[in-house]
Amino acid sequence: MSDSVGKPLSIRERYNIFVDRIIINIENGKLLSKEHVYRILSESLESGTGEIFERALEEHASVLESNFAAQTDEVKQAKATQKLRAMKILKDAWDQWQKNYQLQDTCTRGLQTILNAESHERLATLIQVLDPNHTPVFERQHIQLLAQSLQKSAETLTDDSEAFALRQFALGLNRGLASFDLLEGSLVGWLYEPQRQVGFERSKVTGPWHIWSQQIVSPLPKELFAGQALNQSAAAIAQSQRSIDVSAWVELSILLRYLQNGLVRWFDQQPYDAKAGLHMTGITFVAFAMIWGELSSGFQQSRQLPDRERQALAKICFRISLQTLRTFAQRENFPLYGGVFASFSGESFRETINYLDQPLKESENTQEKARILTVLGYSQAWMGHHNQAIALHQEAVTLAREVGDRRCEIANLNHLSRISLIQKDFTTSESQAQRAVILARQNGDRQGEANALANLGYSEVMIARQQESVTPEELETPINHLERGQKLSEKLNDLQNQALCWVGLGAAYVAIEQPSQAQIALEQGLALTQQIGDRDLQALSHAYLGEVFYQLNQLESATYHACLGMYLLEQRQSKAWQQSASLVVILQGKLGPEKFSNQLQQQRSQLIAQIGVDGFDHLPNLIERYRQG
Repeated sequence: MSDSVGKPLSIRERYNIFVDRIIINIENGKLLSKEHVYRILSESLESGTGEIFERALEEHASVLESNFAAQTDEVKQAKATQKLRAMKILKDAWDQWQKNYQLQDTCTRGLQTILNAESHERLATLIQVLDPNHTPVFERQHIQLLAQSLQKSAETLTDDSEAFALRQFALGLNRGLASFDLLEGSLVGWLYEPQRQVGFERSKVTGPWHIWSQQIVSPLPKELFAGQALNQSAAAIAQSQRSIDVSAWVELSILLRYLQNGLVRWFDQQPYDAKAGLHMTGITFVAFAMIWGELSSGFQQSRQLPDRERQALAKICFRISLQTLRTFAQRENFPLYGGVFASFSGESFRETINYLDQPLKESENTQEKARILTVLGYSQAWMGHHNQAIALHQEAVTLAREVGDRRCEIANLNHLSRISLIQKDFTTSESQAQRAVILARQNGDRQGEANALANLGYSEVMIARQQESVTPEELETPINHLERGQKLSEKLNDLQNQALCWVGLGAAYVAIEQPSQAQIALEQGLALTQQIGDRDLQALSHAYLGEVFYQLNQLESATYHACLGMYLLEQRQSKAWQQSASLVVILQGKLGPEKFSNQLQQQRSQLIAQIGVDGFDHLPNLIERYRQG
């Protein structure tokens, strides 16, 4: 095209004429559908000129809207309306073209990245291309198109082994989507069983894994799900591989990703209990990351595969583990204060958290790494591994400071303070809590402040209790900290923190011999500790209630709670059991051996309900052990 003096038209001018013609043709009925217009666009638009076409489109739309607004004549207004309808059809076709172009462009670049890699690195490159943390994210359409492109590329390669590998990739991608389609209908059905669990517990409750293992056809996922249902480490599957079916591992990567995303999406949408939904979301991310961590470890330990192959697969598996953790860490509602393992009991939770160490060492994103370490540190503390937890939280504090992630830094100071409390290092706990309070207030972090106040108040109470006598004036500030922490935690619906505040308040009122107020606080605390499953605080609640009822001269109740506190604290390997034991010995002296023994027998069924027959039978041994020093 050119003007009257033969000067060629610019691309913009050509597109302006093109838009005019399309609108006229739609008005005249020559182009009847969005699909027809889409085909014309696909044939006419030049590569790399999309932005110019979009500007031409916007200019025309603006002119048509102005014309429509200016019309008062009904006939002209009707004609202007017709042109606006035609423009809408053209815009819809353009939107569709953009989506498809971006889809094609993303897949073409992904394919090129895979083909540019060394042949032995192509599987790892495929996993990198599919990383859900990249933009744009490879959705189903991308995966389907990439599979087609891999298949076509295989036909052009002269090297048979390279062509075979690309076909295996394509086969695995398609099978992964098909396997998910098979399981999608029963994605959350297991949640409606009488007991629901994610499936890492040592119990006969199967969670989703058993149901999925029965429905899946492909051997590798079937074996993995069956193992998870029995609480077996995924490492065994990797160790048992004598040869590698690449398509099966590609299928597994797609299937697990879609199962994980489906569960996360479902939990996020639960309106009836947002906290439970988010809590289960956290469990889901960590559970799937741990499966890949276990598989990575299994390949590292494998003796049945060539060294290069097993190392490559180990690296790929922990790369997927890391991708999962990164996705988790980037969420706005990332749980900096526990919650992730609240539905697993400490004894039965499989200690595969250690498998996540290696992928974390690969992480270059400091902020994400700090947040992931926070969850891992919390989980280690939950399982009673305090030294490992301290190391993780200290590293997280350092990393969070480097990137200025104040909320993460405050959270880890609070976690360190809480562990110091458990270890009876109250001075260190107080110091860490004071730093957390200052930072939290400076940064407007209400959740951080609530946790810091709870830790600070509790530490101060415990330091005061170490004196021979305590006055109400000395505990005025600690009680104030605990009350403020409790009220703030209640507003935030933080049950764990509320429990600590109530137990701290109970301990404070016991120390200044105000047993009635102590009883109210400790019974509140005990109810919450039972609800959240915090066995350390539960044990302390019983211990302090023993002291409360002794002060109230209700010796039967004092005996019950003191014995429970003594047993539970000793089971948690806390030195505080001796304090309860000393109260039990005093009660034994006051009641007399016979009356004390009768009292225990009367409370036998209640005590057995709490600590079992073995626990009840162990009580006399603990009393004797304390007597002998």
